[in-house]
Amino acid sequence: MAKKSRAYIWQFVIGLGFISGVWTAIGIDPEAVILNVVGDIIGTVYSDPGFRSLLIILPTVLLVISVIGAYRRGRGLGLISVIVAYISGLAILVSIMTSAILLVVAVITGYLATNRRMRKKLTGI
Repeated sequence: MAKKSRAYIWQFVIGLGFISGVWTAIGIDPEAVILNVVGDIIGTVYSDPGFRSLLIILPTVLLVISVIGAYRRGRGLGLISVIVAYISGLAILVSIMTSAILLVVAVITGYLATNRRMRKKLTGI
C-alpha cells in the first residue's frame, strides 16, 4: 500500500471515521471531556469569558478542519470512505460482523480515493 494511502486510511478513515463512530455509539465525546477539563483548569487560573467561548467552539472548528483535510486528500470518494467508516463505528454495538464489513469497504474506498492510478484503471476517471 502506498505511503499516501496508508496515511489517509489511518488518519481519516480509521481516526476520523471509525473511532469517532465508536465514541458516538458509546455515548462519549472524548474531545469535549478533555476541553471541559482544560477549560476548568484554565478558568481557575485565567477567568476570561472570551477564552471559555473559544473552548466551546474549538471542537466544531477541529471537525471542519478534519473534514476539509479529508476532502483535499481524497476528494468525494475519500469523504464517502470516512462516512462509511463512521457508520461502521456506530454499528459496532449492534453487529460486529456488519461493522467489520463496512470498515473493510471504507478502507478499500479510502485506498481507491488516494491511489489515482488504481482508480483510473477501475473507473476510467
